Amino acid sequence: MVLEVEGGSKDSCMRLLRHETGHALNYAYLLHRRKRWQKLFGSFSSDYPESYRPQPYSRRFVRHLENWYAQYHPDEDFAETFAVWLDPHTDWRRRYKGWKALSKLEYVDALMNEIAGQPPKVTGGQKISQASRLTQKLATYYAHKKRAFAEDMPDFYDSDLRRIFSEETRKNERAASFLRHHRLTIVDSVSRWTGEKKFTVSRLLRNLIARCQELKLYCMSSDAETTTMVVAFLTTMVMNYRFTGKLKRYP
Repeated sequence: MVLEVEGGSKDSCMRLLRHETGHALNYAYLLHRRKRWQKLFGSFSSDYPESYRPQPYSRRFVRHLENWYAQYHPDEDFAETFAVWLDPHTDWRRRYKGWKALSKLEYVDALMNEIAGQPPKVTGGQKISQASRLTQKLATYYAHKKRAFAEDMPDFYDSDLRRIFSEETRKNERAASFLRHHRLTIVDSVSRWTGEKKFTVSRLLRNLIARCQELKLYCMSSDAETTTMVVAFLTTMVMNYRFTGKLKRYP
């Protein structure tokens, strides 16, 4: 329903488990109450925003889960930093050399050595939620998720489409047909390089396909060249939206 699932592969599952382990240790040992923790990560008690616009090139945060999730909240920043530190396949000292995020990783490294072997400070309390009490159907959950992912983005510019495709048939393949055929490749590429959810990218591509059909456009380049131009076009639009909140058009 949303073209992807969290934890659907061994690698993504391990990323989630390492992240959630960071949360568990944070709460069990009340790490967020330490002054050094708060100085590095921020206020644990700050409200979670309804949405956030990350800075993709910021070096103050590690990069672990998609969408630069460490930038969402101080609690998530710590969990993401811990997950990178815990990953046995990541040489975090070399990977983050010269980054401000390195000081956070070094703090986590010292912190884990300090609490190693110590009993947790929190051993009981009321559970926030239990799986046995969940009553929401899976279809309802994904319907809410799809609405959350569906950004209200402007329509595509016809002049841009005519730069990629042509109104002259020359017995070439229709643009709409080409985009449908290469849909998975395009969506995967744009999602990978922008960090945008596949559902959102797919929705943008559907709008593009519909407009190409209305304009009766045809391919005018090789499959590889056309795919590259479409991926570049969509990637530019998505990244412009991430940085400015608008889909800008350049001459």
